[in-house]
Amino acid sequence: MKVGIIGGGAAGFFSAVTIAETNKSCEITILEKSPNVLAKVRVSGGGRCNVTNSLTDVKEFVKNYPRGNKELLSVFTRFGNADTINWFENHGVKLKAEPDGRMFPVSNNSQTIIDLFLHLAKKHNINIVTGFDVNEIIHSISKGFEVKSRNGESHNFDKLLVAPGGFSTSEKYRWIESLGHTIVEPVPSLFTFNCKDTLLRDLQGVSTQNAELKITGTKLSAKGDLLITHWGFSGPAILKLSAFGARVLSESDYKFSLEIKWTETDVQKEIEYAREDSPLKQIPTFPFHGFSRRFWEALILKTGINTEKRWNELSKKETEKLILVLTKSIFAINGKSTFKEEFVTAGGVNRKEIDFRTMQSKIVPNLFFAGEILDIDGITGGFNFQSAWSAGYIAGCEMAK
Repeated sequence: MKVGIIGGGAAGFFSAVTIAETNKSCEITILEKSPNVLAKVRVSGGGRCNVTNSLTDVKEFVKNYPRGNKELLSVFTRFGNADTINWFENHGVKLKAEPDGRMFPVSNNSQTIIDLFLHLAKKHNINIVTGFDVNEIIHSISKGFEVKSRNGESHNFDKLLVAPGGFSTSEKYRWIESLGHTIVEPVPSLFTFNCKDTLLRDLQGVSTQNAELKITGTKLSAKGDLLITHWGFSGPAILKLSAFGARVLSESDYKFSLEIKWTETDVQKEIEYAREDSPLKQIPTFPFHGFSRRFWEALILKTGINTEKRWNELSKKETEKLILVLTKSIFAINGKSTFKEEFVTAGGVNRKEIDFRTMQSKIVPNLFFAGEILDIDGITGGFNFQSAWSAGYIAGCEMAK
């Protein structure tokens, strides 16, 4: 049996190895557009490869997927992160968990994961074809699939997995639509926010913990660490907000108001404590809630309060201004930036057209899908790779039959 896999990424390789280990009689070919396979694995986690997340409760795990969480609940019940951890360790790669739940190879090097897959591909005689840009797929019940590239090269398969990752525009999905599938309009997910507010000048690198964020006029909110960059805002909380708000923010052309509560503590009580404990100290010399001195001074300047004022000189009106800045600073966002190379696309093949028990198309028999090509995406932290491993494994088991 000839099995084809479009896409030499995480889902494609995981599926290929699963097929090879399940049915040794299969002839497996991976078709990859770029010159190199596993490119996203290489850059993930700053070059360390964030393989998965250690979160144990599957119902909590799927909450990290803005799109596809219902479908993934059954997928992860069959092959979840614990199975992934065991799979890698059984294949000689041990993983370690960091305090935030992200899991990496003990080597702290994504090359470890790449080397494993290349080794297994060679061991199982999996054919890897790079530079293959798919232009058309022709399907017939009697002949199976003929996959054609733009330069005229073609391959024939009995079963086919489509796992090339996500595409930025609908036009790039045309060869999938020609098979009868519909595409949910793709928009970016996991991006940082651009902001030119004067408060941010010279504050790049400053981070705060447990900030609470909200997009004005929407129900979109997030809580977590926030990082100020030279172009605006980044960090886990921003990325989560961008993922869950991918479509709404796209519709706004990435121009909106961001509300920030900088601390989860009771601001009123902290101000009262500062006034009672250090009444004669100048306000900037009493770092609020562990804020860095330069960040605290920047927040004070945003209120218009004289930085030479002492705590016992703070008026009621000035106190109200300080509370407002700490609990509801408002920033005008005027664009987005890609988060490193770890871009993710919201949108893709309509989930309703996929049988998630097998990852097989409901429209075309023996056609399977896995990974970001589907209208499924997660936040950062190993969640996108986990959906790729899981879907790739389930598709691989089914294709090997």
